[in-house]
Amino acid sequence: MKRADLDKLLKYAVDHDASDIHLSAGQPPIFRIHGTLRRLDMPALSKEAIAALLEEMLTEKHYSHLHDVHELDFAYAVEGVARFRTNVFFQLRGAGIAFRVIPERVRDLEELGCPRGIFTLARERKGIVLVTGPTGSGKSTTLAAMLDLINKERKEHILTIEDPIEYVHTPKNCLINQRELGEHTDSFANALRAALREDPDVILVGEMRDLETISLALTAAETGHLVFATLHTMSAAETVNRIVDVFPPAQQGQVRSMFANSVMGIVAQRLLPTADGRGRVAVHEIMVATAAIRNLIREDKTHQIHSAIQTGGAWGMQTIDMALAVLYKQGRITREIAEAQAHDKQAVVGRSA
Repeated sequence: MKRADLDKLLKYAVDHDASDIHLSAGQPPIFRIHGTLRRLDMPALSKEAIAALLEEMLTEKHYSHLHDVHELDFAYAVEGVARFRTNVFFQLRGAGIAFRVIPERVRDLEELGCPRGIFTLARERKGIVLVTGPTGSGKSTTLAAMLDLINKERKEHILTIEDPIEYVHTPKNCLINQRELGEHTDSFANALRAALREDPDVILVGEMRDLETISLALTAAETGHLVFATLHTMSAAETVNRIVDVFPPAQQGQVRSMFANSVMGIVAQRLLPTADGRGRVAVHEIMVATAAIRNLIREDKTHQIHSAIQTGGAWGMQTIDMALAVLYKQGRITREIAEAQAHDKQAVVGRSA
């Protein structure tokens, strides 16, 4: 396979609404469309074909990294089509490549149908805002839309630290600097440490992966910056526990207090198949850090956060069940999907009755 053939295949994938493209030695190309894998009616790719493709795609630096650690993350672009978050790895039959589609255009929060609580969090001026969820849940898309709102409404310095750069932001009213792990910095922690000397107003950390990165992100939030970051957690309560549990027991009380003071909100989201089978729709849990919720975090009562969210509608909060009930009532998701995702199945059906 040549690079020109790859570009045609990727364009075909985007045209058919694929979110992911898999090229694996011994298999034909496979697309993920609306959450389901679909095998193309094409010959299996040979080990040699993928090796030849990688030779065209990769820089010397990429090859060196792949040789050292046996996997590689980078961004690949097809002009006029999309960018692709790309992972190269080795498996039993040879090399494999996974592409995640990143549209060229940043969609805004209105277009995404985001609840008003997300608009409120995007308009904060300091503190930390977390967008969480499993891989492929649209976290990057939501964050890009939140940054785009700031880019339109404010005159500030936005600094992103990503692995790799996904959405490319065109400066509107803001100064925007986007840094990529491996290309522009060696680690999230190093880039965050440097960021505090680069006069940012808004910092996006692609992922808070370790104690040092989390600690630096909290420090940045405490010192008057607005920090956005992601975690692979499924709820606000789980997110708080995950952050605190990264630290040694002796430090956890201090971290709990630090996080309680700096957190502005947590958005936990999932992507669900639509009732008509033609796409996917995001469903969000939204926690806004009211005084009551800050106290729950500080006092290690995270098990009560869900109840606080249930009664926090006036602040733009909603549970997953509340969001599911709305989507089900609108006919956008099926009863089966709503009940499969719900904490309280009867409550979701009852609210939508």
